[in-house]
Amino acid sequence: MDMTALLVQLVAGAIGGNAAGAGLKRYTLGTLGNTIAGALGGALGGQILGPMIGSAVEGFVGDIASGGIGGIILMVIVGVIKKMMAK
Repeated sequence: MDMTALLVQLVAGAIGGNAAGAGLKRYTLGTLGNTIAGALGGALGGQILGPMIGSAVEGFVGDIASGGIGGIILMVIVGVIKKMMAK
């Protein structure tokens, strides 16, 4: 794992988190929350999904895909937990 791939995954995750927040208004964490959760999810998703997606899509595109997917997933999970705790 090089730093460029990690940076791409962080940025893709942040974009994915904000996109998920815009699409799923009831689970949004606000712009900053979506960005942070998305970036963390992008890094985590890149590490977990990267090897699985990497076999189908190599390099830069695989980093973007795994980071974006990870960002979306983590942002939605945190949003659901936040909504459940607010009840």
